[in-house]
Amino acid sequence: MRIIMAPSNLGLSPLRPGHEPGTWRAPTVLMNAGLQELLAPAKVVSLERPAYSPEAQIGTQLRNGPRMRSFNLALADEVDQALREGDFALVLGGDCSILLGALAGARRHGPLSLLHVDGHSDFRHPGNYDTNAMLGAAAGMDLAMATGKGEAWAVDWPGVTGPLVAERNVIQLGERENPNPDFAWPDVNWTDIERIDVFEARQIGSSAVLEKIFRRLALSPNYGFWVHFDVDVLDQEIMPAVDCPGSPGLDVEDLVHVLSRCVSDQACLGMTVTVFDPDLDPDGRYAEVIVDILSHLPLR
Repeated sequence: MRIIMAPSNLGLSPLRPGHEPGTWRAPTVLMNAGLQELLAPAKVVSLERPAYSPEAQIGTQLRNGPRMRSFNLALADEVDQALREGDFALVLGGDCSILLGALAGARRHGPLSLLHVDGHSDFRHPGNYDTNAMLGAAAGMDLAMATGKGEAWAVDWPGVTGPLVAERNVIQLGERENPNPDFAWPDVNWTDIERIDVFEARQIGSSAVLEKIFRRLALSPNYGFWVHFDVDVLDQEIMPAVDCPGSPGLDVEDLVHVLSRCVSDQACLGMTVTVFDPDLDPDGRYAEVIVDILSHLPLR
């Protein structure tokens, strides 16, 4: 197993004027909280932190668009190298936009399925909001971009034909806002994505959730798959140190059951861990929660 530290906050919006999201600090904070000793990776690679800007940039309707492209191309190279050398790739972020680079690297090894474990579907794209009314933030768009919806810099990748992952090869687990009348991306419900919201997941239990996940993965039995773990899928009582906490969320026990079964599968190539903000965790207690979860997974 190889740890790739991806210290990006480029896909997030400032929470207030003058604020810079602290997710870029997460990889180092998690490693210093004991993760490196507990996981004992064969290798650790650290990407250089990219410069963040809250301002619009020429040629994109998204904050930090060109820098995200460059960062994700570098991340893709590292994921590709890890897989070439036979390592499971654990990518520690950082915000959700790093999913694009991770998938771009993994796609060099063939078509993919994706398990997107997140308290939000992250399916904002130019077809469901006014791009002229707001400056977009890629961390709320990563699943849309991964399935081919968005600006060219985010959906066209070297050596990849079509989207990074097809809708029918995606399972989204954990959405909590879909019952709201102002649900941000209702068109995700009209896609071929397998959707298991947090309400269903809590009702049917983790074993039934796994049955649904592997039933969908079985539609493409020769594909590798990637796991994306956004820590805001946990209830805010457990994990408030994120930019958009909420309730209800998955319980730690159920989450560990689901992730353990998935990452132990030989077809699983790697996992991204995203959106933990150490600035919201001054005494380190929530870093310990994440480290404990990851240390209970059978990472190879």
